[in-house]
Amino acid sequence: MILLLPITKKYLNFTKSIQNTIFFYNWTEYVPQEILAQFTKETGIKIIYSTYESNESMYAKLKTYKKQPYDLVVPSTYFVAKMKNEGMIQKIDKKKIPNFSNLDSKFLNKSFDLNNEYSIPYMWGATAIGINTNIIKPDSINSWSDLWNPKYYKSISLIDDAKEVFQMSLIKLGYPGNTTDIKYIKKAFIDLKKLMPNIISFNSDNPGYPFIEGSVNIGMIWNGSAYSVQKLGIPLKFIWPKEGGIFWMDSFVIPSNAKNIKGALKLINFLLRPDIASKIAKKTGFSTPNLQAQKLLPLDMINNNILYPNNQIINKGIWQNDVAMSISKKYEFFFQELKNL
Repeated sequence: MILLLPITKKYLNFTKSIQNTIFFYNWTEYVPQEILAQFTKETGIKIIYSTYESNESMYAKLKTYKKQPYDLVVPSTYFVAKMKNEGMIQKIDKKKIPNFSNLDSKFLNKSFDLNNEYSIPYMWGATAIGINTNIIKPDSINSWSDLWNPKYYKSISLIDDAKEVFQMSLIKLGYPGNTTDIKYIKKAFIDLKKLMPNIISFNSDNPGYPFIEGSVNIGMIWNGSAYSVQKLGIPLKFIWPKEGGIFWMDSFVIPSNAKNIKGALKLINFLLRPDIASKIAKKTGFSTPNLQAQKLLPLDMINNNILYPNNQIINKGIWQNDVAMSISKKYEFFFQELKNL
C-alpha cells in the first residue's frame, strides 16, 4: 500500500522558496552586486551571496556546513578535481547553458575536468610579482628568486595559498610545478623557510590591498588585482618572472547537495552572457575566457599584457593541476609549518 501524504501549503511555500532562491558562494569582489541585482530583476530569483578568501576555507565550509547547502560555488583549478574526486560536486547539463558556446576552446577540456563535465570556466588569471616602482627599481626584479633577497626583510606579501607558494619555489628551483614527488616538495619547503624572514603578510582576499595601503611594495599578486591597483593611480608594475607565471582558472561548479540546480544553471548561463561577462571583466579587472565578451571590452584591456598575455608568456608559465589527496595534505602541512615560523 502506498501512503499519500497531503501536500500542505507550508510544503508548497517551502518548495517555491527553494526554486526562487540561489545560494551563491564565491570569491570576494568577484561579481558586482549590480549584476546579481539585474539577474534577480530579470528572473525573479533571489540570490543569497556570501564570499570566501581561499579555496581551503571554501572547501572546509562545504565539508562541514550542511544546514543550508550552496547551489553554486567557484573553486580554482585543482580544487575542481579535488571536489569532483570526493563526490562534492555534480555533473553539469551543458545543454541547459546555451551561452557555454561563447567560451574560448583553449580554456576548455583541461586535465582537472576533461570535457567540462563538472565545471564551467568563469575567470582565469595568473600570479606573478608586483612592485611599487616609486620604491623599487623595475629593472632590479625579473625572477621569483629576487624575493629571497635579504634586503626585503619583513617587506613581502605572499598569496595565502599553499599550492601557489610552493609552485613559486618549485619552478624557481627548476622542479615541476605540479610535482607529486615528496622529495621535491621537501626541497621547496627548505627553500621557502629561507624566504620567511622576508614575509610580512599572506593575502588571498585581495592581494592588491597591501599595495593600496602602502604596507608592502613587493610581493606575489594576481594579474587582475594588479590591473585594478594600477587603475587607482598607484605606481605598481606587474612583472612576469623569467621562470614563468602561475596560471589558474576559477570555474562554476554545482555542489552535489545543491537544492536549486535549475536556478544555478540559469545563473551560470546569465553570467556567461556576453554583455554580462564583459561588465564583470571591466569591473573586477580579471580576464574572461568568454570570446564574445572580449569583443565588448575596451582596447586598453584586450591589449593589456597583464590581463591578456601573449602565448609566449602563457606557454612559459604553468597551469595549476590537481594532485592526490595524500600529496595535497603534505603541501598543506608544510605550508602551515611555514606560516608558524
